[in-house]
Amino acid sequence: MERRSFLKAAGIGGPAALAAEARSETLKTPPKLKITRVRFYHNPLSSTTFNQSAHIVTVETDQGITGVGEGGSLDMVRQCGAMIVGENPFHTDRLWQTMYRGYFYPAGREKLDALGAIDLALWDIKGKALGVPVYELLGGCGRDHIECYSTGFPVKGNYTEAARACMEEGYRAFRTAIADPPRGQPFNSHVMVRKTYEQCKEIREGVGPDGDWSLDYHTRLDFPDAVRLSTLIEDLEPYFAEDLVRSEYPDVYRQLRAHVKVPIAVGEQFGARWDICDLVEQQLIDYSRVTLPNAGGLTEYMKIAALCETHYVGLIPHFTGPVSEAALVHALSVFSGPVMMETSHGNLREYPHLPENYDFRNGKMWPNQRPGLGVTLDVRPLQLAAEITERYRPIPMLHRPDGSYTNW
Repeated sequence: MERRSFLKAAGIGGPAALAAEARSETLKTPPKLKITRVRFYHNPLSSTTFNQSAHIVTVETDQGITGVGEGGSLDMVRQCGAMIVGENPFHTDRLWQTMYRGYFYPAGREKLDALGAIDLALWDIKGKALGVPVYELLGGCGRDHIECYSTGFPVKGNYTEAARACMEEGYRAFRTAIADPPRGQPFNSHVMVRKTYEQCKEIREGVGPDGDWSLDYHTRLDFPDAVRLSTLIEDLEPYFAEDLVRSEYPDVYRQLRAHVKVPIAVGEQFGARWDICDLVEQQLIDYSRVTLPNAGGLTEYMKIAALCETHYVGLIPHFTGPVSEAALVHALSVFSGPVMMETSHGNLREYPHLPENYDFRNGKMWPNQRPGLGVTLDVRPLQLAAEITERYRPIPMLHRPDGSYTNW
């Protein structure tokens, strides 16, 4: 018997129940898609840094749906892309494991950036196939907009005036950095600490009692200077202090935490969750700066977000390219803890290859209703550098009895 007829015959098919049944029959179910091709486009606007690129990656399917991602290098995208040809793009976590573990050695940070670019494209496919923004697939928006702070806000006159102008444009915070020495002169950290402190006092005055500011140490300072500067600015109440010392030995923050009271933000130079898990779990930092696509894409970033939520650590990701910025809006929209996005004042320009990317206005990022990541790609300004259509996996992918992966 047809389900609707059965409900009516059983006496449970009142108007409301039948209407609900009719609505459920119109809901989309995931289509059975297959990845047919991965393309890598060289973006002339991108830097050449491996894990800071804004090159474009697309993932194509047999039903004409193409996902757009960003990041990585040509060789790394070739390697990762060949491992997923012929697979279902909806299996994002399984494909992440395939690309991360498919050459046996865990992916380094440069490879993670390429993996992340492909992963962004896979999530874009999911949203487009189902006709919804990606944030709906991650749990739905939990905030109206994403507050931003400005990097590179123009300083005309003095820092007080610049910080005041930044607040008037709607930003949540004005960001500054360790002072630079005169061109061609050595970096004398003691002198630069004093100069930075004077600049920070001007900024605090400029943002006013309701504004915020932050300071990026750029990993320039040695341990004692980082402690000294953090102590000096404590009464100026920075929103966060970023990258106080070099990032190679994260456990150093165990010692720093005992000396530093200002909120600490770390992670823009990190990759997957294993880089930052100890810092988060032991609450040695207050904000994660891990970003997209560096972490390995949305699949991995949302696991980092869950780790941060569990330990009351906020998310302030480092800015990268415009596709990744658009993806970050989806990720941060569903996070229940404190978030803030970094934007460059120069990022307000147009991108010729992206007629639609992120929605920024009044110093804030805004979720939109466009399906997928909400970006529109025009490949004409880009240079096609590679097409991956052949599947290749260098080692056997062993499975447990339940079908899940285990290492070779």
